[in-house]
Amino acid sequence: MKYIFTVILGLFSLITYSQNDLSLEYYLPKNVTYNSAIPTPQSVLGFVPGKWHVTHDKLVTYMMALADSSPRITIEDRGKTFEDRPLLLLTITSEKNHQNLKKIREQHIQLTEINSGLVDIETLPAVVYQGFSIHGNEPSGANAGLIAAYHLAAAQGQEIEELLNNTIILFDPSFNPDGLQRFAYWANTNKSKNINPDPQDREYREVWPGGRTNHYWFDMNRDWLPVQLPESKARISTFHKWYPNVLTDHHEMGSNSTFFFQPGIQSRTHPLTPKLNQELTKKIANYHAKALDNIGSLYYTEENFDDFYYGKGSTFPDINGGIGILFEQGSSRGHAQETDNGILTFPFTIRNQFTAALSTLEAAKSMRKELLQYKRNFYNNARKEITKDAYIFGNEKDAASAYHLAEILNRHKIKLYNPVQDISIKGKNFKKGYSFIVPKNQKQSRLIKAIFEKRTKFQDSLFYDISAWTFPLSFNLDYADQVSSSNIGSEVSDLKHRESKPVSQSNYAYLMEWHEYYSPRALYQILNKGLRAKVGMKPFTLEQNEYDYGTIMIPVQNQKLATKELYEFLKKLASENHVDITGVSTGLTEGIDLGSNQFRALSLPQIGLFTGDGITPYDAGEIWHLMDQRYDIPITKLNIENFNRFDLSRYTHIILPNHRGHSFKKGQEERLKTWIRNGGTLIGYRNAADFFKNNEFMKIEFAKPENDATNISFEQKRDFSGAQVIGGAIFEAAIDRSHPVNFGYKNDRISLFRNTTFFIKPDKQSYNNPITYTKNPLLSGYISKKNLDSLSGTVPFRHNDLGKGNIILFTDNTNFRAFWYGTNKLLMNAIFFSDEM
Repeated sequence: MKYIFTVILGLFSLITYSQNDLSLEYYLPKNVTYNSAIPTPQSVLGFVPGKWHVTHDKLVTYMMALADSSPRITIEDRGKTFEDRPLLLLTITSEKNHQNLKKIREQHIQLTEINSGLVDIETLPAVVYQGFSIHGNEPSGANAGLIAAYHLAAAQGQEIEELLNNTIILFDPSFNPDGLQRFAYWANTNKSKNINPDPQDREYREVWPGGRTNHYWFDMNRDWLPVQLPESKARISTFHKWYPNVLTDHHEMGSNSTFFFQPGIQSRTHPLTPKLNQELTKKIANYHAKALDNIGSLYYTEENFDDFYYGKGSTFPDINGGIGILFEQGSSRGHAQETDNGILTFPFTIRNQFTAALSTLEAAKSMRKELLQYKRNFYNNARKEITKDAYIFGNEKDAASAYHLAEILNRHKIKLYNPVQDISIKGKNFKKGYSFIVPKNQKQSRLIKAIFEKRTKFQDSLFYDISAWTFPLSFNLDYADQVSSSNIGSEVSDLKHRESKPVSQSNYAYLMEWHEYYSPRALYQILNKGLRAKVGMKPFTLEQNEYDYGTIMIPVQNQKLATKELYEFLKKLASENHVDITGVSTGLTEGIDLGSNQFRALSLPQIGLFTGDGITPYDAGEIWHLMDQRYDIPITKLNIENFNRFDLSRYTHIILPNHRGHSFKKGQEERLKTWIRNGGTLIGYRNAADFFKNNEFMKIEFAKPENDATNISFEQKRDFSGAQVIGGAIFEAAIDRSHPVNFGYKNDRISLFRNTTFFIKPDKQSYNNPITYTKNPLLSGYISKKNLDSLSGTVPFRHNDLGKGNIILFTDNTNFRAFWYGTNKLLMNAIFFSDEM
């Protein structure tokens, strides 16, 4: 024991010495001289990278200092994060290339066009987009970026001159400034002078939600295709400005791992990605292997990771004529940590990332013509595959949802057109102003197919991420995929929201249908103003207009605002929320009259959201973002650790996201039930199903598939188990439109995103099953046959009364990654109309 203790003390001393004695030479290649006029990282930061975790503000300061001192670098601020941190981009190349940058960029764009043969690639530089630490608590990338930027700015000699003459480097020092700042604070404030590599030390155990995510707790490496976050909008704009030949994405993984670089598992590559893409990826991998061999670092390829979902940084370039490369470094999660491979130090992880950054550039320089020709051929070959027909999408009752899908396509430089006139296809109406046409005959044809296609057959049954993302389904839009070119009208050159119809002044009442995406925001503003509003439980017709389930009625009499003030308020509200509000002169209708008891009074919701240890940050963040950014509805984040201190009576609704089963302590369930009995509404998601059943909030009967292994070897065990996971697919459900949870939906079918295996048997009373999976529910994505059989006919929604309150359960995520617009209203209905259920 004494010997072991002495060895541990010796290791502590060695680690402390190595980090205090750290020099820049530890990282930099040998036999390279550096320009002394270029500031080193330590001259600006006050320390050599690796001694401390760089905070984003210091990272910015150093990048600005390099741009000021080096003619090889220009810098731009492309916008702000949610926390107002700058989204910087450095363009690094030779002075000669800087002088011709506009022309070089135009030639790269021309390589993607029909006249690409006019571009001479003999001397055209390759473009490499290097991005670091999209997950904030994977900091070796951003810290390596300090050294890489210095090397590119200050290195001297023929080798660096050749590199800079032959490449344009788009250098993104931090994909995730907010997350990087949060994690750097944690690692630095918990660092000891005598560095302790014990994995149980507080330094290696971040508090919830951790630094991985951005401000709203999103995994930003899933947003390259949906482009919902400001950080993503900046980098996608840069991407389409250049269409880089290579894009690298520097990550970290578990501490006991070594270093991974692509290619990943070949059978899990998306079928729309050309085979040559993976061959070039393998060729580039040889450069990484050689560089890591030279410094003695272990690595591996073609395991674990894949190139299927195009929403990841390493896969998105593959559908855009480039090569995406993922780097995964075993993480020290702090300054040094015990691992299966010995003591893993932060400087060591930085060195590996820096080495891979340089080997990428070496590969791009050496393979320059090959990569340029590949981009040209990618788009030329894509044009040979396309037809002259088009996709059309829209919702005749919800223009805003169609607009937001068009917004995504617009960000990806996909051309949109208006229909010539209103079109009806297979019983679906596509109205002008509510619909868009996307011709397949355009440059981004493969990306368009990836966005619109439904896919249910796969070479492999395992996926690193989701297996489906069909965008019209995620937006709950009608769409068709073989629209004649004769229906294509004018090109959409200035994408805007549809303008709401003029509001006519009334002395009686105003009506607002519930179909439009932003109608919940409008209703909240009405109620928050202290105005009375009611919801119609049945359809009716008034003054030749048909009104659906869920229509909101605002009477003129007995309001806090005078008649004229009410009109002006609603007129402004309709315009700002892109909804139509109609003034009516009578309460006599065909159907329920406006004074009927079938119009139910609504009250202002006060909403709490459980957060903290045990709650899944992604799920909680998606709800917070939805309320805060989309609907402008205040939501109180309730850290579950402080549950006993809360005054629950302040809230009408509390949302419980997906969580670990032990989030609540003994006795707290009863306190929650008391709050519900007194009139509160508890809305649970995903594995809240287990919590509700085990603690007798709901009577739930699960349908469980039998997944017994037959003729499965030990080697195949992991793949067999993985194939039973629903990593993310899209399923069809039938809905009862008369039930309040479905108000605002015009069709009797809805598309749901699912990544759980909670299959709930339907209630014996059919009216208690307002959402039911159809007999053959799979629309797009992978699910095992046994799971699919079990899912058929089950229900993803349950509602129970408890005393004066309500318990509501969704087994599926209605707010997935901020782009699943189509089911956001299910949550809003559960909030506004819970007492009507």
